Amino acid sequence: MTTPLTRQQALDLLHRYNKESFHILHGLTVEGVMRWYAKEEGFGDDEEYWGQIGLLHDIDFELYPEEHCKKAPELLREGGVPEDMIRSVCSHGYGLCSDVEPEHEMEKILFAADELTGLIWAAAKMRPSKSVMDMEVSSLKKKFKDKRFAAGCSRDVIKDGADRLGWTLEELMEKTILAMRSCEEKIGEEMEGIQ
Repeated sequence: MTTPLTRQQALDLLHRYNKESFHILHGLTVEGVMRWYAKEEGFGDDEEYWGQIGLLHDIDFELYPEEHCKKAPELLREGGVPEDMIRSVCSHGYGLCSDVEPEHEMEKILFAADELTGLIWAAAKMRPSKSVMDMEVSSLKKKFKDKRFAAGCSRDVIKDGADRLGWTLEELMEKTILAMRSCEEKIGEEMEGIQ
């Protein structure tokens, strides 16, 4: 799978519709996570494609939260994003704000990992280190069980995502923590120029 956009073009497109550092951070995080998963799951040749879908998956959320995954196709088409990538972006909201079901392995990973990155990031902020580098699955599972913690992160979507991949919840958590570790430093550097 190839993308007609450079990474910088995709990043510029994200910045066109997203100004809040939280939304930029989330896009960069999911990009890094998707790049890690592409390599980990044997799709290394598609790393750029997977990464750009991760980067752009919430392109419409800041300006159009009530139209999430419905406004995205229009914004992405204007930015020169092809239909296959638009479909994948929309699949991450399946069951919540989209009827596009995740089919490709990449779409299933995006669906599962997107919600989970939010939970992991919230848990990392509570740690003395403020980092995922020393986070263990056991501590994340405790946060996962506490429905009041990061209540906006749907546990049902995370569980459904693991099931769609044929993974245990622990396996999804462990891999996504590793994926976030792989990009934490780079994202920190990139965010310094934004905040």
